[in-house]
Amino acid sequence: MQLSFEQQLSGKYASLSAKLKEAADFVVANPIDVATRSLRTLSKEANLSPATFSRMSTALGYDSYEDLRDVLRSGIEHRGNSFSHRVEALQQRHGGGDQGFLTDHILDCAANLQNLEAAIDRPMLESCVERLHAARNVLVVGALGSTGIAEYLTYMASFLADNWSMASRMGASLASGLVGMSDQDVLIVMTKPPFASNAINAAREAHDAGAFVIVITDTHTCPALVFASAQFIVPTESRHFFSSYAATVVLCEGMIGMLAGRAGAPAMARIAEVELRNRRLSEVWAG
Repeated sequence: MQLSFEQQLSGKYASLSAKLKEAADFVVANPIDVATRSLRTLSKEANLSPATFSRMSTALGYDSYEDLRDVLRSGIEHRGNSFSHRVEALQQRHGGGDQGFLTDHILDCAANLQNLEAAIDRPMLESCVERLHAARNVLVVGALGSTGIAEYLTYMASFLADNWSMASRMGASLASGLVGMSDQDVLIVMTKPPFASNAINAAREAHDAGAFVIVITDTHTCPALVFASAQFIVPTESRHFFSSYAATVVLCEGMIGMLAGRAGAPAMARIAEVELRNRRLSEVWAG
């Protein structure tokens, strides 16, 4: 499956020169213009030479700038066909009255989910789930706005296996979770701007220890990507003052669902035991 431009960029952004980063940032900010307008026009708007865009394309592994444009066109066409009619229907439904913020936000989240479905690197996702299934231990790191999502991911996984934990939970030391990590282990890092320092540092430590590092973020500029074994650039666009986590939650739920499919009878037995003890300990309402 062909990688999206942002997926291709995420693993190589840190190695680009300052000028090539400028060109890449311009492409990320203006994908439709890049896909549809001439290089000469774009170069003037970006105040960068056409050769800079060509060098940037080559540095990212494309045969030419035109190959990069083809990837953008394909992505735009796919996204448009998959969600434009749904967004149009919602807009028509609310067009006669006051849409309000809630409707705008729902439209944004729906678009983010469709963009996630269109751009996700499925072979990479399958590979990550296999690594999670085979891992000795899985450590999840999420700070600031990502804390709750990281806890939710760890909670879901706890029904399937006993080898998942969340770093720094309830004041626990981040270092204690990272000690002893090796190539048998997986670290999942969730971080979005403003990036939490401990998330970046955890990615570095786990990478240096040989662990498989999965980074979930929403921008190719994330500093943790340079330490990633696998990465997911998740769309978070919204008219909210805060970036939306809707697509991130769906990615996490999908990952755990795929993991459950591989876990087999032992996981099913564990889930039954967890539910039994939930009732025995009165952790859930019995009715």
